[in-house]
Amino acid sequence: MQDSQNTNNLHNRNTNKFGHWLKTSITARLAMVGFLTLILLIPLFFIQNLINERSRRQESVVKEINDKWGNEVLLYGPVLKIPYKVFTQKTVTNKETNESYTETIENINYAYFFPSELDIASTVNPEKKERGIFKTAVYDSKITLNGNFKNPDFSLGEINPKHVLWDKAKLMVKTSNLKGVTTAKLQFNNNLYELASNYSDKKEQRYNSLAMHTLETKNLKKLTEDVFKNNVNFSFNFNVKGSEQIRFIPIGKETKANINSNWKDANFFGEFLPYNDNKFTSDGFNAKWNILDLNRPFSQQHFGYLPDLKEFAFGVNFMIPVDEYTKSERSAKYGFLVIGLTFLLFFLIQTLSKIGIHPFQYLMIGLALTMFYTLLVSISEHSNFLKAYLIAGTSVIALITLYSKSILKTWKFPVFIGLSLTALYTFIYIIIQLESYALVVGSIGLFIILALVMFVSRKIDWNNG
Repeated sequence: MQDSQNTNNLHNRNTNKFGHWLKTSITARLAMVGFLTLILLIPLFFIQNLINERSRRQESVVKEINDKWGNEVLLYGPVLKIPYKVFTQKTVTNKETNESYTETIENINYAYFFPSELDIASTVNPEKKERGIFKTAVYDSKITLNGNFKNPDFSLGEINPKHVLWDKAKLMVKTSNLKGVTTAKLQFNNNLYELASNYSDKKEQRYNSLAMHTLETKNLKKLTEDVFKNNVNFSFNFNVKGSEQIRFIPIGKETKANINSNWKDANFFGEFLPYNDNKFTSDGFNAKWNILDLNRPFSQQHFGYLPDLKEFAFGVNFMIPVDEYTKSERSAKYGFLVIGLTFLLFFLIQTLSKIGIHPFQYLMIGLALTMFYTLLVSISEHSNFLKAYLIAGTSVIALITLYSKSILKTWKFPVFIGLSLTALYTFIYIIIQLESYALVVGSIGLFIILALVMFVSRKIDWNNG
């Protein structure tokens, strides 16, 4: 009986000693803080998934609006399409007599000739379309293509002029957007032609995942080789509804383009950029291009097939700059850093001031820090990112500061914590804005934080922990 009582007393003393070690040991406290920081990665993971889900939802809604109005416009043409005969020799063996003879087979191929001069004039009037909290830019555009063709040179394809079928020549235009077309009128050699969709050549229907549709005229009237003794002029009027961006491919031997719009937030992209410096005005923009055949790596004529030319397009992007989700995602990636540094701050205060902080209180502070990101995402959907960041940051800092007052029983440390969190969130915001210099600014900031922690922690007696 006495031995059993002694054993219980020893067990109680060991338990009390272990409990005392957990409460007073710096090592145990540091391990607890590290463990809670890792635990809080779980809600951070779900928050990042939430941001990605909202971003995908935005893309889905914008795509639905664009599909109904009219998608982006990629346009090039007109292209002179002239068929010609190709003869191939085939050896045929008679099974009955076992005699062989040569058979000539006639096929039809097409030659494609690009304009000598091409002038593109486009007026684009965008507007915002909204569905709920999501927005996209749609537009009505009026496009005019003027220019001329020189005499098609079939000698480059080693084609006998007698095999050219001039009476079956056509003009064709390629575009990525048929749904939004409201006007398509083409005049060639003083004759007006209607355009019709042609889906006969399936190989040409898709360019680098973007569906391209072919519009063709009927056979050109009274077209012979003699018509091209002088340059033959054309004019193409094309009005189309589109969204987000408009692009052209410079197929002229010399291509001049002029795009004007009342949209002030446009950006120019593609293989070629405008040459005029004063393209932006108080009313929008007026951009000009001048592109020679020497500036791009494809020729003015192609025999047998029409190559993929999409990569040589140039144009204007009218997308509404919605980067709230991108910035929120980048901000959430720093969540582990924010939680870790905040816990480190409380750990140093607890160790230096000898004020006890329960693990549950650490957990509450960590959850408040994760709430910042849900507030940021939800508010930024209805406002701009800066305003959402200020509201979310102010709310979380105020909450943690007041909660710290109830824990630390004095205003000195909570005020310091509030100022430190303000500096930390400001630092994170600066990093998010400085995409090109984020690494160097972040590295310098973390170096300064490390130096401050080393300076403050020098007074801690780690040997007694």
